Amino acid sequence: MRDGIKLFTSIYVPNDKGEKHPIMITRTPYSVAPYGKTYKAYWRSYMMRYCREGYIMVNQDIRGKYMSEGVFEVVRPFNPNKKNNKDIDEASDSYDTIDWLVKNIPNNNGNVGAIGISFPGFYATMIALSGHPALKAVSPQAPVTDRFFGDDDHHNGVLMLMDAFDFHVAGGFAAPSRPPSTRASRPFRIVTQDNYDYYLKMGALPNFTKLGGDSIKFWSDMMNHPNLDAWWKARDARSGIKNVKPAILITGGLFDAEDGYGAWNTYKALIKQSPATTSKMVIGPWYHGQWASKDGTHLGNVNFGSNTSEYYQNLEVPFFNYYLKGKGTDNLSNVTIFFSGENQWHTFSQWPLPDIKPTPIYLEQNSKLSFTSSNATKPTFDTYISDPAKPVPYAEKVHANRTREYMDDDQRFASRRTDVLTYDTGILPNDITLAGPVVADLMVSLSNTDADFIVKLIDVLPDNTPMDAVTRYPMGGYEMLVRAEVMRGKFRNSFSNPEPFVPGKPTQVKFTMPDVAHTFKKGHHLMIQVQSTWFPLTDRNPQQFEDIDKAKDADFVKETIKVYHNSSKIILPVLK
Repeated sequence: MRDGIKLFTSIYVPNDKGEKHPIMITRTPYSVAPYGKTYKAYWRSYMMRYCREGYIMVNQDIRGKYMSEGVFEVVRPFNPNKKNNKDIDEASDSYDTIDWLVKNIPNNNGNVGAIGISFPGFYATMIALSGHPALKAVSPQAPVTDRFFGDDDHHNGVLMLMDAFDFHVAGGFAAPSRPPSTRASRPFRIVTQDNYDYYLKMGALPNFTKLGGDSIKFWSDMMNHPNLDAWWKARDARSGIKNVKPAILITGGLFDAEDGYGAWNTYKALIKQSPATTSKMVIGPWYHGQWASKDGTHLGNVNFGSNTSEYYQNLEVPFFNYYLKGKGTDNLSNVTIFFSGENQWHTFSQWPLPDIKPTPIYLEQNSKLSFTSSNATKPTFDTYISDPAKPVPYAEKVHANRTREYMDDDQRFASRRTDVLTYDTGILPNDITLAGPVVADLMVSLSNTDADFIVKLIDVLPDNTPMDAVTRYPMGGYEMLVRAEVMRGKFRNSFSNPEPFVPGKPTQVKFTMPDVAHTFKKGHHLMIQVQSTWFPLTDRNPQQFEDIDKAKDADFVKETIKVYHNSSKIILPVLK
């Protein structure tokens, strides 16, 4: 690199010398293993198609990880104003890598592409921002993008407890840099068969911080930045998305538990901040990275009617072949989206779609949902008691690790709890297709000064739906989670300057949920659930206004919450 640091790079070069070959690079914090003379097992995945196409396949350990020198930073901020060789970031490391590759690998054709899933997806975004003229096409896939608003560690400032602690501390990802090594940092291992029980007994967040000690800097930094501030903004990968030169293919999953936010919102940033860029997006019915697997037919108990992963791979490979080899044409639509519920692919010229009608559906008495306001003169409400000592689990079964299937899991277990409010349209007379972000607009009052609000959008299958042929799960009455999101009440007016609730005062809590692409079929029900805990997926709110990252075990208290009818509504993006 320009500052003298050396990055370990594995390069697989075709034996064919009859033509010049394009370069495909992946930069990763997860190791380029195997090291030595053993070959990476490309033949086990669709990436073998690039080998057959004669690509030079390049994998690189990022700065400070595994066999690369230098200091690792979990999210190194993009620096648009580099002044000397000491001003480095992931984009400059990408530029220097590409420059070395095209000048030193024999028989390359001077065209470079990049690809990566999850954190390598973040590095793919940074490669796209490098500005190297040889870089022609990049595919950030489920790219880690904004760790405060929607990816991995936080959603709307709420800590995604299980994922963040298991990844940064127990998994050792945020461990400090060390001399180059082929082995991972030794993690702190969580020994449990029941994550709900483990995280509940751990208690308040300072207890987790003590386990990590002083060495897990990124965890400590998160605990010291509870609100949206300059530290978080500098780590938003969208900040550098301007005048992007290579063609971009964003890939993501409707049911991605880790980085679904990053896919949608990186694409939106490209369209808004870099309109001249050739930007494409493909979103399928996938868990995190499922598009790269051999089986995209189902997730958990929900079947998608075809191998959607194979469908995607037949879009991606021609995209790179066109820009890196001049082979074929770029006939990929700007936006290609799979709509669950109807199990069909659709193509569009843009996203968000212009022909969306924001349609409110109102929370009413007797657990009803209505598309028309009741115009009641006397306010009515539903009440529940939120108890942090007995939080609502995010899934029904006992698990050691967070499941990926919870994203479309059956919610009947939650409907049966007294601290979950459930509202239902009844049988739908016609199909309803949603395409875009859902907005939750609640009117609530609390007995204390803070609370979280989890809103779930659910598709209820008819009672006569046959049992799933693969999982043998009873699908009659299945309450399929379509989308859910959490909002910390104190951030309702500002993520930078939180405010307490006034006990007993009706207060609006309005927030935007991630995009959906789903058709509620005629004969199904549309259901909304509202709750205040979602454990241990999200950290617990003490339900008192304070810095939750510094809370004590004794701070967690029960709270009575009222959700007002009619003035509480969910605004649906109905496709006309």
